[in-house]
Amino acid sequence: MVALVVGMGTLFAWALVAGRLARWSITAPVAMTAAGVALTVGPNPPVFISLTTSDAERAAEIILAVLLFTDATDVPAGVVRGQRGLLTRLLVLALPLTLAAGVLAGGLLFPGGRWWTAALFAAVTVPVDLAPAAELIRDRRLPSWLRGVLTVESGLNDGIVAPVFLLCLAGVEAHGGSPGSADAVGDAFDSLLWALLAGLLVGKPGGWLLRRAWEAGLTRESAVRLGILALPLTAYGLAIVLDGNGFVAAFVAGLFFTPDSRALPPKALHLVEDVGTLLSLALWFVFGELVTQAFTGDFDGRVVAYAALTLTVVRVGPVLLCLVGSGLDRTDRLLLAWLGPRGPASIVFGLLAFVALAPVDPHAADLVGQVMVMTVLVSLVLHGLTYGPVAARYARARARAAGPQPGTGPIG
Repeated sequence: MVALVVGMGTLFAWALVAGRLARWSITAPVAMTAAGVALTVGPNPPVFISLTTSDAERAAEIILAVLLFTDATDVPAGVVRGQRGLLTRLLVLALPLTLAAGVLAGGLLFPGGRWWTAALFAAVTVPVDLAPAAELIRDRRLPSWLRGVLTVESGLNDGIVAPVFLLCLAGVEAHGGSPGSADAVGDAFDSLLWALLAGLLVGKPGGWLLRRAWEAGLTRESAVRLGILALPLTAYGLAIVLDGNGFVAAFVAGLFFTPDSRALPPKALHLVEDVGTLLSLALWFVFGELVTQAFTGDFDGRVVAYAALTLTVVRVGPVLLCLVGSGLDRTDRLLLAWLGPRGPASIVFGLLAFVALAPVDPHAADLVGQVMVMTVLVSLVLHGLTYGPVAARYARARARAAGPQPGTGPIG
């Protein structure tokens, strides 16, 4: 309860001076992480959060379920239609290459033939989440088409990576050789199939019923908002009952719900978005505790090199390669390649992996926790504290360039 009071108090304090802090690129995730570190450090910290219990694991899954549902519904249809070629390059071509590069980096830095562990490192650290640099998406110095592409990419790639994460985690568990772990990968496939079914059963009928009720005048806007918030939680719960994965089910529900959501009132999604934002900020406070834990144990220095690689070469190389021939100029290609922040999705994936592996393979659990913490922490600095200068430099480059004017977009 102390953690709740302190965490929400920190958020309230940040809200009072958010405008001033924005001048120094101090976003809410930066402020919440700093508070989490400051209040959990030392032998007798003011705040202690137990992160290895089943309740903590379930809470992390529910947070991710709401975030993934929100991501799935926050995909502008116009951007998808207008930038289909560019999004295909980023999600269908660059994302698998980035995962492969992450596996290779993990295998080279942590040799020993444990490629499942290297794959888990990649699945945890590859998902892009704009939370550390969210203000950049609202920065009018960037063209609208580019902001839309970044929004769609960050909204979909963590949901795409989620099944990969589950399979990699199952592979590491099977490699650990605990009783009953031999069928872990097969069980993970079954879990994903049940998750797809649960998401379909909740998302499609839920969207259709809300749309028809609204069009028939049977409900009110405030009730619609509550109904939408119920969908990811229902999908999550149904998947758990069916022995499926809850957060994958929530993402699938969001995808099936989205077409009908466009016929609902403009502000219908605001409640689920606000709840998702609040939960993600609470997660950043917990991340501060994870930072404290990572640096108080046996810290493996190789995770620093891995974090540096995954935020630069592993992300930048595949994206630049896949953007060849896209019609984008050098400035736009470099910006898209650089903007790969890591945030709540990586935090939850890392936390879930740590909790699952701790009794099976403690060494792998510690490594994946440290890899996640270092990657997100470095991303918070690189992307969270530099979005202002990056936007300013981009605007100056565009002003000097003789290429397309902002808003015209690439040719494919």
